Amino acid sequence: MHISIGAVAERPFTRRLLAATAGLAFGLAAALPAKAQDTIKVGILHSLSGTMAISETTLKDVMLMLIEEQNKKGGLLGKKLTKDKVAVVFGCWTSVSRKSVLPVFKELNSILFYPVQYEGEESERNVFYTGAAPNQQAIPAVDYLMSKDGGEAKRWVLAGTDYVYPRTTNKILEAYLKQKGVADADIMINYTPFGHSDWQTIVSDIKKFGSAGKKTAVVSTINGDANVPFYKELGNQGVKATDIPSVAFSVGEEELAGIDTKPLLGHLAAWNYFQSIKTPINDKFIADWKAFIKNPKRVTNDPMEAHVIGFAMWVKAVEKVKSTDPDKVIDALPGIEAPNLTGGTSKMLPNHHITKPVFIGEVRIWKPTG
Repeated sequence: MHISIGAVAERPFTRRLLAATAGLAFGLAAALPAKAQDTIKVGILHSLSGTMAISETTLKDVMLMLIEEQNKKGGLLGKKLTKDKVAVVFGCWTSVSRKSVLPVFKELNSILFYPVQYEGEESERNVFYTGAAPNQQAIPAVDYLMSKDGGEAKRWVLAGTDYVYPRTTNKILEAYLKQKGVADADIMINYTPFGHSDWQTIVSDIKKFGSAGKKTAVVSTINGDANVPFYKELGNQGVKATDIPSVAFSVGEEELAGIDTKPLLGHLAAWNYFQSIKTPINDKFIADWKAFIKNPKRVTNDPMEAHVIGFAMWVKAVEKVKSTDPDKVIDALPGIEAPNLTGGTSKMLPNHHITKPVFIGEVRIWKPTG
């Protein structure tokens, strides 16, 4: 399976939004052992078991790669990066987990880099949001599906996992759709618990909803391993993208690995990065990743790029103030720029969010070469 680029739009994030995101399990990972006074501690906070492990394990792995690469460059401020009593944390996926750990970061005045798209409506001094807010992902995706290229959808299914990110994002999307003239009767909203596996009835309801004579699209805020049976059921019931296209906000090659994607050809994902984007910097990152992980089948994804950008920004801020003191680093980060893997540049804004491009990816059959 390959997600390739169908349409591109760039919408820098220029207005203040509040944010919320999460992640449940955790792991602190070291790069190289060293004496305490010779190290700078970096925390990694990602689920390594449970329903979110399918998405978050890769983020733990990419952070270990970035730390190893930085140490090969001589570390930071002449010190190696390692773990325990950390100067900064990179982590969380769901808004539930982010909100759960936020009081600790505020109490201890530490720094969290949060790499996943989320519902907005949060801006905290101790958090830097390197994932997309709704105007950087969800709204452009709806605009695309409304356009001629996207099929001119008139009816909408908003399907999500039952927690704060999907519910808040769908409230934003519902209001946006109504502003565009979509009637209440043309909006169907459904929530399922984490790890939901029985999608037969829900997919049947989606098919029925889409049979009313108006072009229907599914906007998916389903997270974690529930995506696997959801997409399998779409295939089982013959829900083709030509009839009812779906666009997902938390699905890439990692989540679809092992699924027969032939029935899913043409379904979409909206993210700010895809592995298939051809740039020299992305080609190098993919090659470095496969060499580090020692598995040519492992893929890259959007939150991994967010960690790449966030880590580079943190390093630049530390080098700028010549300290890992949280207050100094927090004050230095706004205005810091770092290259993104799609060929452009991301900038940290005063609201602790970054500018991002938007891409629409399409599921296609892909056979690797070489």
